[in-house]
Amino acid sequence: MTTTLTDCTVPTWNDRVTIRVRTGGSGPPLVYLHPAAGLAWDPFLDKLAQDYTIYAPEFPGTTPGDPYAIHQVDDLWDTVLIYEQALRELSLSGVPVVGQSFGGMLAAELAAAYPALFSRVVLLDPVGLWRDDAPVANWIAAAPAELPGLLFADPAGEAAQALLALPEDPDALASAQAAMVWNLGATGKLCWPIPDRGLHKRLHRITAPTLIVWGEQDALASPVYAEEFRTRIADSRVEIIPKSGHIPQVEQMETTYAAVSAFLT
Repeated sequence: MTTTLTDCTVPTWNDRVTIRVRTGGSGPPLVYLHPAAGLAWDPFLDKLAQDYTIYAPEFPGTTPGDPYAIHQVDDLWDTVLIYEQALRELSLSGVPVVGQSFGGMLAAELAAAYPALFSRVVLLDPVGLWRDDAPVANWIAAAPAELPGLLFADPAGEAAQALLALPEDPDALASAQAAMVWNLGATGKLCWPIPDRGLHKRLHRITAPTLIVWGEQDALASPVYAEEFRTRIADSRVEIIPKSGHIPQVEQMETTYAAVSAFLT
């Protein structure tokens, strides 16, 4: 079942940044923070939306028609304050959050800065840490042909192909490719040249129960990082998803959903 989405806008940062929040579903509120490429409403979110009303804010610069909003964001701490204000304006406090990859890093930073903000935290293959013996792949500078292998255990699989599908119309194709490049550049402002802004020093501040989900064959951020997150977050546990790369909620949707749903309930 495809979720019907509605949009609202929230002025933040002294009215310099307007956050668009896509909302869909029914039930108690849940915040979803999207990956670096921008918000894509996938079957995993459709499934969650059967039990939750999902609020999905878009990172400044990734909202169609408002690309230059990113110029108002200087660094990670601007982002944390902007997101906290947007969630506060929507009365979203003490609710669960699910963050994927780049969105997982933001979820962890928000939960560390504001420990009472979230009731439960789900991190899906989050970036934000760095080990010299397991460097995180540079997805921002990767050639387009390399991205499928970084993101999926089976780039030729049905789920991967559905997510990677591009429009056939030449104009729509050009627009989609340009948006992808821009979104990666906008979110890359917090990740370049390596996605580590000292999160390891702050993870101990997270008090909400936390589920760390990792694709067993993640080629972008090694599964060794799952244990790095677990040892730094007191009330946390790890769920490894077999036959999955960096986006387990797409590649192994049912298995990932079962783990996340059980944790949230």
